Amino acid sequence: MGYRETSREKSDPLSRTLIERLQLANLLVGSSVPILIGFKEAFRIGEGRVTPNAIPQWPSVSSWWKTTEKYYKNNHHRLSLTVGRQILNEGYSFGKSLSTQKIERLAAMGDPRNAINVVLTSDDVTVDGFCMSRCGTHNASPPAKKGRFAYVWVGNSASQCPGQCAWPFHQPIYGPQSPPLVSPNGDVGVDGMVMNLASLLAGTVTNPFGDGYFQGPTEAPLEAASACPGMYGKNAYPGYAGDLLVDPTTGASYNANGALGRKYLLPALFDPTTSSCSTLV
Repeated sequence: MGYRETSREKSDPLSRTLIERLQLANLLVGSSVPILIGFKEAFRIGEGRVTPNAIPQWPSVSSWWKTTEKYYKNNHHRLSLTVGRQILNEGYSFGKSLSTQKIERLAAMGDPRNAINVVLTSDDVTVDGFCMSRCGTHNASPPAKKGRFAYVWVGNSASQCPGQCAWPFHQPIYGPQSPPLVSPNGDVGVDGMVMNLASLLAGTVTNPFGDGYFQGPTEAPLEAASACPGMYGKNAYPGYAGDLLVDPTTGASYNANGALGRKYLLPALFDPTTSSCSTLV
């Protein structure tokens, strides 16, 4: 597979069947394409900072992230991300109805170069295309002398479309109506955001400017995570997220341990070394 200009990945769960994924997955890996090295993430709208004080037990978020490093094996560089500064825009300075252009302006409030600026919108904010065609997206600023940044936007779907953007923690709006799983952090909207943010970060670092690793049409490319839709554990199929870990105390389903005892559900990633979708459990 070569590379071409693309409008970046949209996070739209269950938008493609497993058959489509299997047919296209082996075409995802390219060679000598630009990918993101040494960038940092800057959370634009979020809650406080968390500093890990203990190494999470396996399976961990860091072990999930290692799959993205396999895309860098020919670049002789190690992928390095650090958390940047955070900005809370609680005054809704751009309003509660955001266009794509306003998302770009919010992202531009972050670091202007060598950064992934992350925009997180609360459940009372509407965004063009949110719930109708996407749960989030990633893109990049235009090339400029001062540098360039990538950005990710993810919305909280709790009050708008949890069946589309927070599945499997809410019943889907279509397809098999299996009972929803218990979310690991007790917040369906936020746990859905974690899943979508993880998917889009993986897509960003492997295809930040549209000429990296992807397959399919430029309007809706398959990237590292979107090549494996709706897949979170082994034996997954449409309507079933896969065989997951279950917290014996809360009954919550998860597949990754994070800092301070947090648990998360993270999407499968396409593994370029095996040409298959890889899950933590």
